[in-house]
Amino acid sequence: MLAEVSRRDSRAERTRVELAQQTRVGEALVRGLVRAQLALALRMSLVVLIGLGGLPWLFAIAPAVGRVTVFGVNLPWLVLGLASFPFLITVGWAYVRLAERNEQDFTDLVQRPER
Repeated sequence: MLAEVSRRDSRAERTRVELAQQTRVGEALVRGLVRAQLALALRMSLVVLIGLGGLPWLFAIAPAVGRVTVFGVNLPWLVLGLASFPFLITVGWAYVRLAERNEQDFTDLVQRPER
């Protein structure tokens, strides 16, 4: 039991040293985290691009939708002026949650006991 705890602590310590000293293993671990975060940022950017960038296409393809009025205001203005903010806040919230999950996965990988 005591040997397992010692082995686990030495593995975690060795990984921390590899990260701190920027060895090849440490660099590979950090590079994996950076790639995961970059992929997440690109996916979320694509969601925003499709979500907001697709609106002009929608209004161009279906001009009748662009002429709809709600409470005396054209629908495009309502969508861009009001609905875009909750959309962006939701995408930002999702990004933060998923980025934190990537970081937690990285931390779990670094602190995982050797099998």
